[in-house]
Amino acid sequence: MKLLSFQLQTPDGPAARIGALVDGDRVVDLTSACYVQLLMDRSCDPRAAARIARALVPPDMVAFIEGGERTLDAAREALNAVLNGDELPTETKVIHPLKSLKLLPAVPRPPMFRDFMAFEEHVKGSVQAMGLGEVPKMWYEFPVFYKGNVQSLAAHGEDVLWPSYSRLLDFELEMAAIIGRRGADIPEERAGEHIFGFTILNDFSARDVQGQEMSVGLGPAKGKDFRTGTALGPWIVTADELPDPYNLRMRVRVNGEVWSEGRSGTIHWRFEQMIAHASRSETLYPGEVFGSGTVGRGCGLELGRWLKPGDVVELEIEGIGVLRNRVVRPGR
Repeated sequence: MKLLSFQLQTPDGPAARIGALVDGDRVVDLTSACYVQLLMDRSCDPRAAARIARALVPPDMVAFIEGGERTLDAAREALNAVLNGDELPTETKVIHPLKSLKLLPAVPRPPMFRDFMAFEEHVKGSVQAMGLGEVPKMWYEFPVFYKGNVQSLAAHGEDVLWPSYSRLLDFELEMAAIIGRRGADIPEERAGEHIFGFTILNDFSARDVQGQEMSVGLGPAKGKDFRTGTALGPWIVTADELPDPYNLRMRVRVNGEVWSEGRSGTIHWRFEQMIAHASRSETLYPGEVFGSGTVGRGCGLELGRWLKPGDVVELEIEGIGVLRNRVVRPGR
């Protein structure tokens, strides 16, 4: 399934929901679908059906992922019941046009965000562009990462706010894996079992500030950490629908012009290795986000090209979709 988080207006204010993308342009609200399925089965009172539906198919993405296969099975069953049902109750809206929805980040509130640096070509290109000499030998010893700000995520279609303190803003084309099962000290050969699905990540970077910070030997900090600085979406493709994540075309377009193309198969450190390394003496939790780091030539730093206010950045990964964001300078 392609699972997305979106926002609905309710009498009590905006509420987050989970939907399944159908036919590329329709979204089935999965919690509502489960509620309608229970009503169609005439198995319980409507008030009980509402409580049971939220337990079986939670509307929060992290809670949904925590439910594991039981929740996925309930969601698939409800989806099939709604799509194949003869007549749906009119008082409960279950199916929405995709274009009518306000999307949220693929995981709106992940418990943790780790971003790795797994593509050798990107590491070489970045080191060369910054005049830092050779790739550090330790990069080849284990997959390195930094921990990002889970409160600064942006959704597909959301404007990314240019940080006030930066002159050079960059995009980064990344793939992300979403953790599906809790675990610690996970062996590499079992790590794939802990991946719930995949999405697209744009790790926007204030390059001038990032360079200053990392010259001190620590960071990135404000080079990456600003409002809407990490875009995640448009949805999660469950792992069963993406059997080979290491054979996918990746592409960047800015204002419709192709700036860069790459392939996920050029990755040096695979997600299984990242999971094994990050879980050493540490517990990973469902909903955590693991960024791959930038694919080779997947950022302006390597290309010698920089974003401007008003630019529309589209990151595309085969089998997943397109993540689109416009860069805006607040107050202008």
